[in-house]
Amino acid sequence: MKELSLNILDIAQNSIKADAAHVEITLKQRGDWLTITIADDGKGMSPEFAAEAANPFTTTRTTRKVGMGLPLFKLAAEQTGGTFSLSSHRAAYEGDTHGTTVTATFNTAHVDCEPLGDVTETILTLIQGNPELSLTYQYSKESEEIRLSTDEMREILGDDVPLNSPEVLSWARAFLNGEE
Repeated sequence: MKELSLNILDIAQNSIKADAAHVEITLKQRGDWLTITIADDGKGMSPEFAAEAANPFTTTRTTRKVGMGLPLFKLAAEQTGGTFSLSSHRAAYEGDTHGTTVTATFNTAHVDCEPLGDVTETILTLIQGNPELSLTYQYSKESEEIRLSTDEMREILGDDVPLNSPEVLSWARAFLNGEE
């Protein structure tokens, strides 16, 4: 993938396919280091599958035998001198915590660091295509922070206003771009 925002979208879509009700996307920029974390409360992975999830020949897809999302995200981080980690937990019993967390760090000053891309459009795409999803997005950089929560949006707007309506998406775009 040519932009990290596309990796974020791909991983979040995998969370949704794993029946996640809540997805949290966090970006932290500290100096030349960017940490991206995508966490969900989906089904989780078995320990065996999680250990191999960043291998391109490990996939749940039935249409092809390779999965490139996590391997490319891992490669993008590691080629900058960064790190990649994945932890996942399946529910052992009803009510048990479960889900997956993917974290990658990137040295943004490294010549091989892929551009971040348009994270605003990534978040809006997730909201538009999955208006029922509980999504929290947080971006922090030194002294500034942007946080958007679809749960908080629903609380303010009520049940009569769909989050994927053009007016709500327009407001969210302006908010995420620092125009609100």
